[in-house]
Amino acid sequence: MLKRFEDKEWQSSMKIRLDMNNMMAEFVGPHGITEEDIAGIQSKLDAAHQAMTLKRANGGMDFRDLPYVQDEIVDDIINYVASVKDKMDTFIVLGIGGSALGPIALQQAINHPYYNELPKEKRNGFPRIYVADNVDPERLTSLLDVIDLKTTLFNVVSKSGSTSETMSQFMIIKELLENELGKEEAREHIVCTTDASKGNLRPIAEQEGYKSFVIPDGVGGRFSELTPVGLLPAAMCGIDIEELLAGAAYMDSLCKDDNTFSNPAAIYAVLHYIAMQQGKNISIVMPYADALKFISDWYAQLWAESLGKKFNNEGEVVNVGQTPVRALGATDQHSQVQLYAEGPKDKVIVFLGVDKYKASIEIPKLYSDIPSLGFLGGTTHNQLIKTEQMATEYALLKAGQTNMTITLPEVNAFTIGQLLYLFETATGFAGELLNINAFDQPGVEEGKNATYAMFGRPGYEEKKAELDSRPEKRDKYII
Repeated sequence: MLKRFEDKEWQSSMKIRLDMNNMMAEFVGPHGITEEDIAGIQSKLDAAHQAMTLKRANGGMDFRDLPYVQDEIVDDIINYVASVKDKMDTFIVLGIGGSALGPIALQQAINHPYYNELPKEKRNGFPRIYVADNVDPERLTSLLDVIDLKTTLFNVVSKSGSTSETMSQFMIIKELLENELGKEEAREHIVCTTDASKGNLRPIAEQEGYKSFVIPDGVGGRFSELTPVGLLPAAMCGIDIEELLAGAAYMDSLCKDDNTFSNPAAIYAVLHYIAMQQGKNISIVMPYADALKFISDWYAQLWAESLGKKFNNEGEVVNVGQTPVRALGATDQHSQVQLYAEGPKDKVIVFLGVDKYKASIEIPKLYSDIPSLGFLGGTTHNQLIKTEQMATEYALLKAGQTNMTITLPEVNAFTIGQLLYLFETATGFAGELLNINAFDQPGVEEGKNATYAMFGRPGYEEKKAELDSRPEKRDKYII
């Protein structure tokens, strides 16, 4: 029997939609974009389409092939989860950046919003999931207060095995587990996700006998959610990872189109690129569904780290990029929308909407004698949040503020797979238009290297000398 994600009719019914009307000048006025603006960069568009195809063929965009090349990996993950889930009550990801933001976004999107608070039988036997993504000392010690080491599985995620935050957590947890459970049993409570052969974590996993999964060599951290980095945590909390990858494959079929106007990733990137040329250097993602709230966090890293670059591909200083901002409707109608509507025209707002929510709740017919309350009676929260989204779109349209809307028919693994893949591919396309490398992060590496130097890591003596020679702070500027 066909699984639902294999049914072509069901796939079509789950296609996410991108509405760009409110990006266009004929709707929002002089701060919008015209078809002539798009036609004016046709040579850039053609070059970007060609580069995307060429780089993919030559292994420069391996993230795009993830929906097709992981059958054995998916089977391994599913079998591993089945073998451990009944023994473990808690699953903790030790990771940072894409290793943390992706699993958080996926879990919050697809599962019950209070998943960890549900009894295990209502979680279908799957463990609770936490992501320890920072080294604030209060964070990890507090997490240890609410778990039992005897029934907790730790997933150490680091491609290099030298990520200070993640590896320091691993060392702490390893010692705790071995002190409490003994070395033999402790190894059953650690699973590693790392490079196939390089880095520190691979030899550690092999020496200690830890179960491990491989991060493909050509896939960077912020593009890794559809690798075991994201697939293992997803499967561990009951998410259908086959459906997730099928959604990504479906979006890939749409993103292969050479026609910019029918290619969701291309048009998303083009509109943002032209907006950047107009001085709109803020990209806001505003879901009107709590399930999608942390998609904004994941997107923020993807867009910022990929496109915020000092140099172009020729080594010229360009200092490009858009600052991503996270918002949530309807919550942030009461905090940020005032700025969006009446502040500078330096933003692109991307609304994320949902046709069908997982639940419906009716507002009772009370206070009919109070007009400002009575009108709500007999309607639903579903109607209210959708209406507020449309009203906010209209308010920004009226204010001449560019915005677009991506709508999911419903939130499930298939539609989230589409959304993640759309954003990733659009990011790659935007990098081509900006003529920068969207897949490195030299600004991040500088901070990492400075940290290593200050801790006295061997090999960073020159960086330590550079740090020691920096100007001393002046007391008169500290009050």
